[in-house]
Amino acid sequence: MPNQARPGTGEQAKQLALGLLRQAILRGDMAPAQRLVENELAEQFGVTRASIRAALIDLEAQGLVERIRNRGSRVRVVTVEEAVAITECRLVLEGLCAAKAAAAVDDRQLGELKELGSAMREAVSAGEPLTYSDLNHELHARIREFSGQRTAVELLERLNAQLVRHRFQLALRPGRPQQSLNEHLAMIEAIEARDPQAAEAAVRAHLTSVIEALRD
Repeated sequence: MPNQARPGTGEQAKQLALGLLRQAILRGDMAPAQRLVENELAEQFGVTRASIRAALIDLEAQGLVERIRNRGSRVRVVTVEEAVAITECRLVLEGLCAAKAAAAVDDRQLGELKELGSAMREAVSAGEPLTYSDLNHELHARIREFSGQRTAVELLERLNAQLVRHRFQLALRPGRPQQSLNEHLAMIEAIEARDPQAAEAAVRAHLTSVIEALRD
């Protein structure tokens, strides 16, 4: 968005800064522990320092930013131990969403999941781990969406945002995409069978595998 079209102050400016900062962190454009200097960000986004400060407070509440006393803000570093704890919570919530999706999915939605499964196979065969990682993320998002469990979805969006760095690291680990692919295909098959218990079990098995990989 051109600078002249951007709101410089007020709630709109804060929401603009919040969206741009969140996107940059989630894309990995801003690395863990990177300092977030209010003056620089205000100039970069064409908003006031007050708008940046308000956005950083919201990002801190979301677990993406941490404020260090007398040193300002930085992108939060999520340790392996925290990543494991977050994934343990995901295991329960995503299992619930998969069970709900299996009970509610329609043919069009099922077609979307199967298309994603095919694309994931192709990405693994082509040796494209980052493409596979994006498709993996999209599959989980679709299952959450199709579940209709809005409270779980909101909680998971916050939890997943904190795991971006670990997600990419796992995707680049030799052999991990191949293992993960089979786990995701099992999830799709269980939902296709419209079997809530099997869908929940498949998600739990997958995320248990993620926890083991994080600990390696």
